[in-house]
Amino acid sequence: MQHFITTADLSLPATKAIIAQAQAMQRAPQNFTSVGRHQQLATLFFEPSTRTRLSFTAAMQALGGQVLGFESIDSTSVTKGESLADTIRVVSQYVDAIVVRHPTAGAAAVAATHASVPVINAGDGDHLHPTQTLTDLATIDRYKHRLNHLTIAFGGDLKYGRTVHSLVQALMQYPHNRFIFVAPTPLQIPNTLLTQLQTAGIDFQLCDSFDSIDEHLDVLYMTRQQTERVPQSVAATVKLVPLTLACDRLLASDTLLLHPLPRGSELPTSFDHLPQAHYFDQVRMGKYVRMALLAYLLPPVPAAAHHDKLVKLRY
Repeated sequence: MQHFITTADLSLPATKAIIAQAQAMQRAPQNFTSVGRHQQLATLFFEPSTRTRLSFTAAMQALGGQVLGFESIDSTSVTKGESLADTIRVVSQYVDAIVVRHPTAGAAAVAATHASVPVINAGDGDHLHPTQTLTDLATIDRYKHRLNHLTIAFGGDLKYGRTVHSLVQALMQYPHNRFIFVAPTPLQIPNTLLTQLQTAGIDFQLCDSFDSIDEHLDVLYMTRQQTERVPQSVAATVKLVPLTLACDRLLASDTLLLHPLPRGSELPTSFDHLPQAHYFDQVRMGKYVRMALLAYLLPPVPAAAHHDKLVKLRY
């Protein structure tokens, strides 16, 4: 049994295989409609979600499986004081895999220690969001045809944005990638990640304005201010560095403009019509990446399970 808590849980060959499978599923989804037949997925969302929750539901249903779960703790025994560990132990008795989103960093790893089925991290506090990272990698690979020798600029809330943390850690595994981090100091990339980059000898640049960038970008990755996690004192005084029409000089014809969504003022809708804007392509890719990940993690279905049998009860 394998869990997916961080991108490090997958080897580079496994990541490559899942991305290739996702792209195949996108091309011909009708060929995979029985992969999850007779299996059930639990989606346990302890904090709000639109894209991640719905894409996992759509993915499991597209594989022929079923989905149960909750999108708010208000209707669960958590309101009665049930621990995360007990919730996971209980739900494990009903399903073949569990997707969990939780506001506390490290909660997905805790869930995995108490589960008897595979656990997938759908976001844990300001820590990581590895399935979004797989989606981002698949999107980059689709349009750039590589995951190495890239110059990637990140703009927005880089301190509390878990999608950025996950993606940086994943892209560090590929050679000759360069990172540019654009954010006001209180929202700049965490020192723990900078230390990892320095230790690995990976080139990066910190700046507080897009005006400081004077090189070709392969990817420009924006993210919103994480208002649910940013301290109120910071949120009240610090503003993100938004993209403006003056920044369009950064968008070469082959630059990918990405955003995990939802967005705020950091990415105006005036960019939506540009050919470089691929954030809604990211959304679409998310379904197929999660289909491929589920196909990878779900236990194989016994052959007998594919034959429906009517059992007649005798009284």
